[in-house]
Amino acid sequence: MRQLEVAAAVCVQDGEVFVAQRPDKGETARKWEFPGGKLEEGESGEEAVMREIKEELDTVISVKREIGTVSCQYQTFFLVMHLYLCTPIKGSFTLKEHLAKKWIGKEEAESLDWAEADRMALPLVLPCLAQATV
Repeated sequence: MRQLEVAAAVCVQDGEVFVAQRPDKGETARKWEFPGGKLEEGESGEEAVMREIKEELDTVISVKREIGTVSCQYQTFFLVMHLYLCTPIKGSFTLKEHLAKKWIGKEEAESLDWAEADRMALPLVLPCLAQATV
């Protein structure tokens, strides 16, 4: 079974976090996620998340710190996801691959149809919403 290592951006602003809806394909089709992508060989998680957000959402972000890692067994792959607290610097999250985007608060976060790893990440992400925006 293949293993994927990914970096995800937890972009927090004004008590809300940015989320995106995955494309309509594969095991996680149409599920909500903290956007990001696979680490390339020799690339750090911070480098990967900045590159992926620029490629997929045409937005430049600043990485503040890693907030944790979750591991999730899907039917066809095993995922290790590193989560990074980020701040958008330039751009407005232009959809290139995702179906939808939105900023959500804690209440909505608990009711979205998440990809499983992202649902598992909520206990790491939700405390970030209460912190002052940096």
